[in-house]
Amino acid sequence: MKIGFLGAGAMGGAILSGALETGVVAAEDAYVYDLSEQIKAKYRELGCNIVSSNEELGTVSDMVVCSLKPQYAEGGLKELGNTLDGKALISIMAGVTTDTLRKWTAGDFRLLRLMPNTPALVGAGAFALDSGTDLRADEKEFAEKLFSSIGIVEWMPEHLIDTACGLSGAGPAYIYLVIEALADGGVMKGLPRATAQRLAAQTVFGAAKMVLETGKHPGELKDMVCSPGGNTIVGVSTLEQHGVRGAFIDTVARATERAQELGKTK
Repeated sequence: MKIGFLGAGAMGGAILSGALETGVVAAEDAYVYDLSEQIKAKYRELGCNIVSSNEELGTVSDMVVCSLKPQYAEGGLKELGNTLDGKALISIMAGVTTDTLRKWTAGDFRLLRLMPNTPALVGAGAFALDSGTDLRADEKEFAEKLFSSIGIVEWMPEHLIDTACGLSGAGPAYIYLVIEALADGGVMKGLPRATAQRLAAQTVFGAAKMVLETGKHPGELKDMVCSPGGNTIVGVSTLEQHGVRGAFIDTVARATERAQELGKTK
């Protein structure tokens, strides 16, 4: 399958680089269109094909991944013309619905919408894929391999993708606040800033890995750390007194609602 990347900046580049590194996509089967000379030089050096226009990209590709910024997407997709007739389009653009994508893109093509997140840049992404896609079975299998190469994949109805946007799409920002606050606490009690930040970040990473690899409920893992009368249960009690759990629940709900509002404007 020849796969084209309409934009290969931060997120598109992360997906392409991950696919190349894991062998999901061979360099000779990858086509790139981007305005940045630096990005074009990077992927030319890796053996990818660099094309000169959106129309050429659609013509030579069997599947196109659109990773343009939403404000530039309408123009970029219209420049494809009818080149996607009988082919597949994958959109990783936040807030742009399948109805809007079909309005902006000519031709009779198959479509997959998904929501990525920025940890994909370090191979630890979380991808929410529209289970209502009309991709062929082999294309769905390829898409799952492509995005699994740099993270985890969850299929869901399109109306839940905005919820994924509020949770995993925006979630890294919430966790950066957690890491910063944990480190601040360590600094307040005497740890050097660099040490506190590394300990905080590794603690969040390790806790997340425990959830993913053991399959245990977070509450069960929490209880494993909380010894009777120990410092951990006192810390957990303090968090509960400050309403941390409710704050995170409300945050995801509010962010989801905002994603839904933004989607209606496109």
